[in-house]
Amino acid sequence: MKKAFITGISGQDGAYLAKLLLDKGYEVHGGVRRISQPETERLERLGIADDVHIHEFDLTEMNNIFRVIRDIEMDEFYNLAAQSFVGASWELPIYTADVDGMAVVRILDTLRTLRPETRFYQASTSEMFGLVQEVPQRETTRLYPRSPYGVAKVYGHYITMNYRESFGMHASSGILFNHESPLRGKEFVTRKITLGLARIAHGGEAPIELGNMDARRDWGFAGDYVEGMWRMLQQDKADDYVLATGVTTTIRDFFTYAAEALGMDLDWQGEGEGETATDRKTGRQVMRVNPKFYRPAEVELLIGDAAKARETLGWEAKVDVRQLAGMMARSDYDDLA
Repeated sequence: MKKAFITGISGQDGAYLAKLLLDKGYEVHGGVRRISQPETERLERLGIADDVHIHEFDLTEMNNIFRVIRDIEMDEFYNLAAQSFVGASWELPIYTADVDGMAVVRILDTLRTLRPETRFYQASTSEMFGLVQEVPQRETTRLYPRSPYGVAKVYGHYITMNYRESFGMHASSGILFNHESPLRGKEFVTRKITLGLARIAHGGEAPIELGNMDARRDWGFAGDYVEGMWRMLQQDKADDYVLATGVTTTIRDFFTYAAEALGMDLDWQGEGEGETATDRKTGRQVMRVNPKFYRPAEVELLIGDAAKARETLGWEAKVDVRQLAGMMARSDYDDLA
């Protein structure tokens, strides 16, 4: 039986990956921060909370990292934990740099010392491309991050590459484009949209306030993307891979798809800070732009080229963005019923 360790196991990706590995017969261990009540809601929703082994794991504490890696003889290590909310990284730049950047080298160097044979996965991100230098973005595209989050992730990405090349470690990075699900945190824009629309559909308060409606993202389903993570660590040779759908969609269109799944018919009016959306069926305004949600430096366009993952890993996204938005909206609606 293979043994895997997942940092951030209580998050969206960690929960889906844990389920995937359990289904494949792994013994699954996961790290969570020391808090008064461990967050296991996502694991419980997937029905696996009692099947994983939870450990206190702090990305900022070297001795804690050392002891956990020493005591658990893991075959695979998936580093998914991070300060992952881009908007918060401008308010928490030093913390973000430590958790999303320096923590990666803490883990890698401990693995190099104690368990150099362990296969390592680093969760990189399309936010590293930022002000994109090439369309679509692929593994060789020059990085130009536009947030403290993106900058920190660039360090984590390159230090993973460096340990692979310097010490021969099986260390791979997945450059994942936006991937969402009903388990996505409520502070992320996709979930803010679907949860807000579900509340409106149940008669709740409106409208939802959002920022730049023209920002474009390449959105896929998290359940598809964790399969790609696992496949990377099954290869004979470690490498870096983009995981993406290859389709880019505006915030506005994602909002429309989610609204349609709940039976709404939107009328879009205005532009920029004056843009609004009204449900024709009820006459209620369901969205308005609030400039306070604009980022200090916006990432306008992200679209990935996952050709390498398709050819080498045999991986491709299965759920498209319209299906994804509908899945999330209906899940939030049902949860509020």
